[in-house]
Amino acid sequence: MKLVKTLPLFLILVCLLACSFPAAGPARTPAVFTPQRTATAVYFNGAQRARQHLQALSQQIGARVAGTDGAKKAAAYISAQFEQMGYKTERQVFDFINEDGRSAPAENIIACKTGGSPREIIVGAHYDSVDAGQGADDNASGVAVLLAAAEAVKDLQTPYSLCFITFDAEETGLKGSENYVDRMDVNAVNNTLVMINLDSLAVGNQCNLYGTPGALHDWVLAQAQPAGLTLHDETRFDPKDPANDFSDHAAFRRAGIDFLYFEASDWSLGEQDGYTQVDEQFGEAGKIWHTPYDRLDYIDATFPGRLDDHLHLYTTLLIDILTNYR
Repeated sequence: MKLVKTLPLFLILVCLLACSFPAAGPARTPAVFTPQRTATAVYFNGAQRARQHLQALSQQIGARVAGTDGAKKAAAYISAQFEQMGYKTERQVFDFINEDGRSAPAENIIACKTGGSPREIIVGAHYDSVDAGQGADDNASGVAVLLAAAEAVKDLQTPYSLCFITFDAEETGLKGSENYVDRMDVNAVNNTLVMINLDSLAVGNQCNLYGTPGALHDWVLAQAQPAGLTLHDETRFDPKDPANDFSDHAAFRRAGIDFLYFEASDWSLGEQDGYTQVDEQFGEAGKIWHTPYDRLDYIDATFPGRLDDHLHLYTTLLIDILTNYR
């Protein structure tokens, strides 16, 4: 009987003692994205950030034809993202001739950071698109990876100084990148270690690496395999052949600047020139870019998981270059 009477008091004391100690359990994951120096630690976060940018550019803004409101909205979005990361942005304004034969305004959006060396790595991607589809692959994907990388390295000490450039008017004759290179003096050209071009990364069967042969090209390939990243060294792309001047690397190549070029395509299909990205049953005879199929919903439904895998691969490699290559 004594036990029955004293049990409530005993239980009260136990409860009070239990409440005075923190409950055991797993540590909560911080909600804020925290960039790290080592690629393998964070790159799925980088891919997630890239998808968010891709979705904003392709689904929320849509087609971004140079000289139209869509392109202006994209430029404003990119500039705002850079500024939220803590970069100071420069808007390089120029005129180009649009499809109607009229002069129209365009602008490159530029954000730079100082690194351990004054020598500079330029990372570029065009944000304009054609009017078919949403421009998800061509080239919201490249801009998305660029923005994710810029965020990841913003507060890190990088071996080289970095300049992130989103080009306008690529689809109307590579005008944005040509305008940028035209404004570079001899010192700026000689100071540029490499230009890294990001174009159409989302859909193609293979994640390709093109570019100037040399130490950096070999270093990237060597980094990919141990990290479990399937990067294809596409040797059918001749970096010296003007026939391959179909993206923003071209103006830099002609200026004598080494380049790397990331693109997802499939050189074994079609005319084996890289223009056929996937099997012919998809898109328009195997092409997604420049078609109404260049939409995020079509890409996700037709190639489940491919977009996120590609974003993971390219953000991993790009951030690794910017933080670890010396």
